[in-house]
Amino acid sequence: MSAAPLLSLRGLEVVFATRRGALHAVDGVDLDVRPGEILGLVGESGSGKSVTLRAILGLLRGSARVSGEVAFAGEDLLRAPPRRLEQIRGAGIGMIFQEPMTALNPVLTIGVQIEETLAAHGQGDARARRARAVELMREVGIPAPEARLANFPHEFSGGMRQRAMIAIALAAAPRLLLADEPTTALDVTIQDQILRLLKRLTDELGMAMILVTHDLGVVAETCDRVSVMYAGRVAETAPVETLFAAPRHAYTHALLRSAPHGGTPRAPLNPIRGQPPQLVAPLPGCAFAPRCDFALPACGAERPPLVELAPAQASACLARDRLPPWRAP
Repeated sequence: MSAAPLLSLRGLEVVFATRRGALHAVDGVDLDVRPGEILGLVGESGSGKSVTLRAILGLLRGSARVSGEVAFAGEDLLRAPPRRLEQIRGAGIGMIFQEPMTALNPVLTIGVQIEETLAAHGQGDARARRARAVELMREVGIPAPEARLANFPHEFSGGMRQRAMIAIALAAAPRLLLADEPTTALDVTIQDQILRLLKRLTDELGMAMILVTHDLGVVAETCDRVSVMYAGRVAETAPVETLFAAPRHAYTHALLRSAPHGGTPRAPLNPIRGQPPQLVAPLPGCAFAPRCDFALPACGAERPPLVELAPAQASACLARDRLPPWRAP
């Protein structure tokens, strides 16, 4: 963990103008990702994970107001001109979107979509780009790549479409890969193949990766470190082994408790009570306090800071010392 961060977010905020008022989708997020590291980003739906990834690359709609700092290799992307952002997208930072069937262009072949990424970054002539497209498809495990370059997205299975998306994301050899739930809607066998592929490629190519997922099992198997988000804020960040052994935020504790575990047949689940908060007004204290079993009086009034507890470990929980020792059922 001694290497300087490749990506550093400081006080990142994303506010959407809505009919009901200003929606604070991302509310002061601090994150670091170091070269070669896989950071898991977890939390319930609506916690701000995907919005955070899109804000990094400037892919949010005009109604979004983004502020704070997004430093990539020392360069603040929020203040970079549009032309510079175009250069960074793909070549510096690649992205795998959540649903490949909507992210891929249905009227262009897979080969054209890979080659246009290469052309956008000035990589070789037409023959060299085609050869590179074949190489990328082979690298991500698509059989008979020379023939399948001419296929359209609808001619690929879900798993093959996701592999094609990964090939496009890797085309310009990015230093950082943003993977937004890359195994959504895939069966468990294909999920495992995709995750193993991503981990192998990050190891071989020396990339860093931010992996957004709902699946704590995926985090345990794939990531080096994990940040837990709730209501647009980072609740806790820690190395994977540390977080799963001894969570230091009440929300993380509740997430782990609610996950299915092997054990007594037909044992009831332990869901987190209540619902996530509405984000159309600033939250005065800890956003999780109304649902927390360990909340203190101060939790509802005072926003807890993200406090460093150890190297690479921090928590924003005033009740962290009240949490019982964690043990999976």
